[in-house]
Amino acid sequence: MTTSPSAPWLTQEAYDRLSKELEYRAGEGRQEIVDRIEAARDEGDLKENGGYHAAREEQSKNEGRIAELKQLLENAVVGDTPQDDGVVEAGMVVEATVGGNEMTFIFGNREIASEDEQLDVYSERSPLGEAIHGRQAGETLSYTAPNGKDIEVVLKKVTPYNPGK
Repeated sequence: MTTSPSAPWLTQEAYDRLSKELEYRAGEGRQEIVDRIEAARDEGDLKENGGYHAAREEQSKNEGRIAELKQLLENAVVGDTPQDDGVVEAGMVVEATVGGNEMTFIFGNREIASEDEQLDVYSERSPLGEAIHGRQAGETLSYTAPNGKDIEVVLKKVTPYNPGK
């Protein structure tokens, strides 16, 4: 499976989880914030009303997340877990030695991982991600980090990410 750099790949589970989050944030969650703003506004002077300003800030963050989720869900490629073929692609868990450090991480969009996931996520668009995308377990390569240093990467194992397993 190959995805274009502009189309994030998500598991069906991640897509469903994010859809539920969007539904809540755009509905009940949005209304809760509006209610808090109205209650704080009724308290009087808005210049020194910390509750009002906090609720407005929360509203702004919520609207930003709604826009982010809408864009992600509209553009996402939703698919099954990738094949267990040892090739680094979105939805794979990568075990590697990066610059001498042992690392295990999920490769792909940060939204793939559930909230209770213990693994880090590295994007296809990161310097490391661009260097290893499409490569196979057993390969050794190097890439140039943002600080200009060349970093060696040894891909040890590449397996499909199975949330909750």
